[in-house]
Amino acid sequence: MTAPVELTSLARAGGCAAKYSAARLEQLVGGLVTADAADLLVGLDPADDAAVYRLDDETALVFTVDFFPPVVDDARTFGRIAAANALNDVFAMGGRPLLALSVTAFPEELPTETLGEILAGAAETAREAGAILAGGHTIRDDEPKYGLAVVGTVHPDGIWRKSTAVPGDAVLLTKPLGTGLVLQAARDGRAPAGALDAATATMVRLNRDAADTLRPFEPHAVTDVTGFGLLGHAHETALRSGVRIELDAAALPALPGALEVAAAGIRTGGDRRNREFAGPHVESAAPAALETLAYDPQTAGGLLVTLSAERRVVVEAAFAAAGLDLWPVGRVTEGSGVALGSP
Repeated sequence: MTAPVELTSLARAGGCAAKYSAARLEQLVGGLVTADAADLLVGLDPADDAAVYRLDDETALVFTVDFFPPVVDDARTFGRIAAANALNDVFAMGGRPLLALSVTAFPEELPTETLGEILAGAAETAREAGAILAGGHTIRDDEPKYGLAVVGTVHPDGIWRKSTAVPGDAVLLTKPLGTGLVLQAARDGRAPAGALDAATATMVRLNRDAADTLRPFEPHAVTDVTGFGLLGHAHETALRSGVRIELDAAALPALPGALEVAAAGIRTGGDRRNREFAGPHVESAAPAALETLAYDPQTAGGLLVTLSAERRVVVEAAFAAAGLDLWPVGRVTEGSGVALGSP
């Protein structure tokens, strides 16, 4: 029998903490805007969670790609997490996934059985999302990496953007925060008991059910919280919508052990990059551990939603009836930037 491979030992950074700096990314893609593509409904101006291209009056295609190094040692679980992270971009646009292709980099000397388990986990999650894993591309690399390129569909009038928040909106979150903190603590051998299992359980969970429950309520703005952290993604939403987002630090949901880890001084490399990107636009009066939680890079995080405050109570009731988590974490107001403080 082949001995299990400790995948995280082969990675310099895992999950969305390995994401390229958001500030550098903005500079990199700034000159790539295509102004004359009338059917490109969502591209780089402004950028969003996925690109959207209109086929006709009833159907638009949603395109996205996402991959990263291992976040856990179990190969099948890594495949499931990486797949969920990519598929969730389609759900964040209001769409439904159809087809996925693997993006794989893998050391040639490692057992093919390990790669097979990664692919099996991804295929399992793709099926759960309603999509088909239909192929892909694999290269040799010293550091393993895996993810998906995904195609989905959405009605052209049903696209969810991150640039359309409205003053008066409530701000809601569908998953707890802290995956980056917990994963880093696990790599350092300092994770509290049960913390990694709780983080893994949330990372493998698709945002499909949350999106399906949310869809009838016509949210104004939606994005998924991943590598740029809650504050990074809130900053993107505020900036592109021309509004101010005020977050209640005490209302932020944390994974078990995440605040303990933050208080112990554990950080990911993504924490520093997220502070460099969003920090100049954030006014924080939050305790240090909660501020760290809000900057923490998430892998396969939940949806960050803004919708009419008048609909908040009925949306909360719908999520509760479906057995889904939902946390009110703030509000949208006139102005600019992001505030993190007390109610």
